[in-house]
Amino acid sequence: MSQGVPVPEHQQRQITDEQFHDATLIWNYHQMGHEVRPCSAAIGLGSHDLGVATTTADLYRVGLFPVVVFSGGNSPTTRARFPRGEAVHYREHALTLGMPDEAIMIESKAANTGQNITFSRELLAEAGVEVESLLLISKPYMERRSYATCRKLWPEAEVVCASESLELDDYIKSIGDEKLVVDMLVGDLQRVIEYPKVGFAVEQNVPGDVHDAYERLLGAGFDSRLINS
Repeated sequence: MSQGVPVPEHQQRQITDEQFHDATLIWNYHQMGHEVRPCSAAIGLGSHDLGVATTTADLYRVGLFPVVVFSGGNSPTTRARFPRGEAVHYREHALTLGMPDEAIMIESKAANTGQNITFSRELLAEAGVEVESLLLISKPYMERRSYATCRKLWPEAEVVCASESLELDDYIKSIGDEKLVVDMLVGDLQRVIEYPKVGFAVEQNVPGDVHDAYERLLGAGFDSRLINS
């Protein structure tokens, strides 16, 4: 499960049932629903969530890719948690789960998803890894944004998305902060909507009920993770 700091149940109830319903619509939208299958390589996208490394080790164990690039330096939200960088801590965690070191590559400079993809692509090319298909492993609510980013920056590769299999309620409990999780869901959806306009990602269709839920949550103040917030 995602590696968070659980808090008592009574401290988690910061949102209404209606807001939880809206957040669930967005949570489900963010996940691509891809059927995982063997790919040429994988990228484990850096974040605060050590569950990405756990999922990577699980998928490697069943033979879905021969090599992974753990990509990520630091951000203001991960510097204290992962002082040596996201990718380094991911690697260390994966090794404890039995992943062989020779199957892991480290890219420790990326500061955003576009750099995760670009720098990982360069590293794989330098290592002589031919990539026809790519398994993107991310936080559950980051699947769609990472997919849209990769399709823009690496259109030749067939992209398959994967993440830890969790329901929203379980993810909230693992992180320990209900409002923060909803803020992150809203922030990622804003990026899905806005990034294609500036060339960072390909456009994704946003269903009307998902967009309405997004607008309601924005209006209710779930906005700490917005661009330029």
